[in-house]
Amino acid sequence: MDAPEWFTTALAANVETGSVTVGGAQIKYRAWGEAGSPGVVLVHGGAAQSHWWDHIAPLLAAGRRVVAPDLSGHGDSDHREHYDLEQWCLEALTVAVAAGIDGPPVLVGHSMGGMVAFVAAHLYGDRLAGVQIIDSPIWARFHKESADRAKTAFGPKKLYPTQDDAVARFRLVPGQDHTLPYVMDHIARTSLVEGDGGWAWKFDPKMIGRDGTALLGAGAPSCRMAYFRAECGIIPDDAYAELRSRLGESTLFTTLPTAGHHPMIDQPLPLVTAIRTTLAAWGL
Repeated sequence: MDAPEWFTTALAANVETGSVTVGGAQIKYRAWGEAGSPGVVLVHGGAAQSHWWDHIAPLLAAGRRVVAPDLSGHGDSDHREHYDLEQWCLEALTVAVAAGIDGPPVLVGHSMGGMVAFVAAHLYGDRLAGVQIIDSPIWARFHKESADRAKTAFGPKKLYPTQDDAVARFRLVPGQDHTLPYVMDHIARTSLVEGDGGWAWKFDPKMIGRDGTALLGAGAPSCRMAYFRAECGIIPDDAYAELRSRLGESTLFTTLPTAGHHPMIDQPLPLVTAIRTTLAAWGL
């Protein structure tokens, strides 16, 4: 399938890159839109990285500064000996300032990034304009079973002789039936680094063993919140009902039709619409 014009135009949009030191680690980021504007921080999921947002961020950048960090242990940022959600929260907020967002940012987090956004909303809610969470299992009991499955799925870091060999082995975790091939190819190729002996995925496998936090089981935070469930994602009906009850009527809820757990890969434009609509409802 050939890439449509909207996708190639988004990838061709002007993007700035930078880095900032947080807790002794260099945290890299990508940024779109005019610095000094109100803004959005796009927080990727586990084993992902900032390029997962390359086709999403430019569509949000009109009148905004949109920033996508590589959390430590991911992408081109430094690795750590130990990972936890609270550290990633601090990285996301520090990047917002360093990259030129004016005022409190909105955090938009996918999967593990949604956990980061939710915990940040409880720790730093007065410094946020809101959080939007995409198909994220934000309940404390989920952490161990999630980590165990992820360890089995990812395994030790592998080397591939060529980039094409690695791209051919690229898989989503969890998998999903439908993807857009041009999005998959872009994300796979930008997720690789060449080193001695071949090509490897950029993420640090140790990040799967991150610490959990009881805050994942908390109620609604003090700042505004929206939750986007993927219809074909990882949140079953009973868990979604529990989330709606726990987070209350102040939280905006919607379901992305036919989307898998990674909607930026199979339903990117509906995802953009959901983010834009929520920002507009919040007057941002």
